[in-house]
Amino acid sequence: MPSSTAAAAGTVSLGKLTVNRLGYGAMRITGKGVWGPPADRDACIATLRRAVELGVNFIDTADSYGPYVSEELIAEALHPYPADLVVATKGGWQRVGPGQWIHNASPNHLREAVEGSLKRLRLDRIAVYQLHIPDPAVSFDASMECLAQLRSEGKIQYAALSNVTLEHLERARKIVPIVSVQNRYSFADREWDYLLDHCEKHGIAFIPWAPLGQNRQANDLLTRIAGEVDATPMQVALAWLLSRSRIMLPIPGTSSVAHLEENIASASLKLPDHLFEELSSFEAPPAVLR
Repeated sequence: MPSSTAAAAGTVSLGKLTVNRLGYGAMRITGKGVWGPPADRDACIATLRRAVELGVNFIDTADSYGPYVSEELIAEALHPYPADLVVATKGGWQRVGPGQWIHNASPNHLREAVEGSLKRLRLDRIAVYQLHIPDPAVSFDASMECLAQLRSEGKIQYAALSNVTLEHLERARKIVPIVSVQNRYSFADREWDYLLDHCEKHGIAFIPWAPLGQNRQANDLLTRIAGEVDATPMQVALAWLLSRSRIMLPIPGTSSVAHLEENIASASLKLPDHLFEELSSFEAPPAVLR
């Protein structure tokens, strides 16, 4: 595929902010298991800088990535930030070891998390702050009321959600405006179709994670279609997402400049209608539970 920039994907609104509709997810600029520093720190710094050069003006991270490593590298690589760059981060899900997560969305922790992210990212205000995941041991309303208070104090500009249901979204919107939802979604993983459609109806950006099919049959289909359009499987998966909805904001992540450039090239890939429909009609087999 020819080279491209993120601007070729068009734009999407996050409240009064406007970003190109192909962003960058910064989870992979950490060590194995999303723990500790990356194996090649210089490559991660170069990848972040190249992303901005290629028109990426939305970067998604979280305080739990490392923990803290991702936010620190973003600031080191890009601060002072370009005027149009939106750095979105998250709190409420802590990393306590390689591959290990624990919930903590208590108001006290969220307030501490926001203060920590502000310091690490070298910001006076976080443009988009996402509740990483609802905490089953904490009132969801209490978590959102904390974000509403932080917004009124000017610590965050906009609140957002991740890993939520439609019920969570509507409960949150009664407390504070929500500008985006980040859930697992791909052509082969359509569990949140109805939530995506609801977001589209209300002008809320949808940020999909895990854009590949995540199973053998889906990967085989992507590989075949990629060969037909002279692209990579990831480029096809991203092009399908961009075509699926005008409020879709994919955030493919990588710690490699070469892979980054491949991903960004998907912004200019237009799938033929019959291939878009073939991907859209794919049904993943049910998971084996035993």
